[in-house]
Amino acid sequence: MPAFTLYGFHGSTNSDRVRLTLAEGGFTDYELVLVNLHKGEQKPQTKPLGKDPCYHFPEGFTLYESRAICKYLAKKYSFPLLPPDSDVEAVALFDQAQSTETLYFAEPAGKIAFEKFVKRFLGLPCNDAVVSDAVRSIEVFFDVAERLLQQNEYMAGNNLTLVDIYYIPLIQRLFACGYGDFILGREAVSAWWDRCVNRPAIRRILAANKETTAATKN
Repeated sequence: MPAFTLYGFHGSTNSDRVRLTLAEGGFTDYELVLVNLHKGEQKPQTKPLGKDPCYHFPEGFTLYESRAICKYLAKKYSFPLLPPDSDVEAVALFDQAQSTETLYFAEPAGKIAFEKFVKRFLGLPCNDAVVSDAVRSIEVFFDVAERLLQQNEYMAGNNLTLVDIYYIPLIQRLFACGYGDFILGREAVSAWWDRCVNRPAIRRILAANKETTAATKN
């Protein structure tokens, strides 16, 4: 029996965040159950509030919200993706970087992804005003990140952490929406991105996603 079940949705940036964490941690003893949210397959009794993804342990422990799941898994299975609790300064920098990603990157990037990517599949019109505001916020964010990454190799210091993994799915979505220059147009940010996506475990997940997407289209 696998250690736990991960309920997710193909194409979900939230699901991919957890899958990338597990891959980087070298953990494979789990069952991945993909549901179709568009068909209403999420089950509140299994996935509180219908959230994607959802972690379910055989003993009954259930957790949702992708960042909470990632952090729990990293702690439970000792993935080398968190600073040691004994290094209070490193922990503080991690917490700072995590808040920065959530507040100043994920929010506007998520708006772009929804307007330019999700709405296209739903047959809904894009709200260009929302996209323009989000683009301005992302430009400012990556200007700041460029200066930070001139000093550090990763977002929370010189080691890859969960924070770097948190960025990957939404940045992939920005590339798909035609906003790759956010990354490639900044030398330090581009170098950071290369360091992240060229890690073998991360590269495997991203390649598998491409194969699944191609198969779905066919």
